[in-house]
Amino acid sequence: MSATTGGMSVDLGGKVALITGGSRGLGKAMALAMAECGADVVISSRKIDGCEELCEQIRSTYGRRAFPYAVHVGHWNELDGLVDAAYDAMGHVDILVNNAGLSPLYPKLAEVSEDLYDKVFGVNLKGPFRLSALVGERMVADRGGSIINISSVAAARPTANELPYAAAKAGLHVMTIGFAQELGPTVRVNTIMAGPFLTDISKAWDMDHFNQAAAQFALGRAGQPEEIVGAALYYASDASSFTTGSIIAVDGGMSIARM
Repeated sequence: MSATTGGMSVDLGGKVALITGGSRGLGKAMALAMAECGADVVISSRKIDGCEELCEQIRSTYGRRAFPYAVHVGHWNELDGLVDAAYDAMGHVDILVNNAGLSPLYPKLAEVSEDLYDKVFGVNLKGPFRLSALVGERMVADRGGSIINISSVAAARPTANELPYAAAKAGLHVMTIGFAQELGPTVRVNTIMAGPFLTDISKAWDMDHFNQAAAQFALGRAGQPEEIVGAALYYASDASSFTTGSIIAVDGGMSIARM
């Protein structure tokens, strides 16, 4: 089955995508796009209600299999259960999207607690490492696949108000290269370095301040969730069959802006 999504004609028929943080925001946009292109999906997040709601939408709209699973990606001992459940429900996983993220606010660097630091690294780096190892090993033994990490422009342009998050995402870039080397040639591992998107998280932004900063971006604005889809489908599909260990910036030009 193929579909034209965001101007791209992509066939993901017969594939299964496991998406963390998949019930809302960028994860939801990618899940819907992959289902439209024929993939069955496993939707995981901390809250089962959001996962179940999106799974029902995917079943009714696209007729695809959709399996919800509640998990805290930062909890190492919960991830084996997620992977086992996904394979039990779907038989295989062809696409892993490490999308779940966490970036709590704090007043200044000296007030970053050890608990906050550990939570940020747990969700943004430890979880993707463990899932990539577990799913990647099975992909190598099975039918190959594609692992897609969702990073942030903060990894390239860190600021003091999100430094632990930026450091974790920079670590994700290193992990991308290492896993690409280890899991090749049958498994590809790549990263989308996302800029600011208008998702649920952006509702807490000072939009006047943001719009002033965004005027310096090459495209002059934030992204809509659907604008992550093109890069995700490229990495998920055979269109990227000769692409691994790469990082694509989908940030409206923020990473190249003079700020």
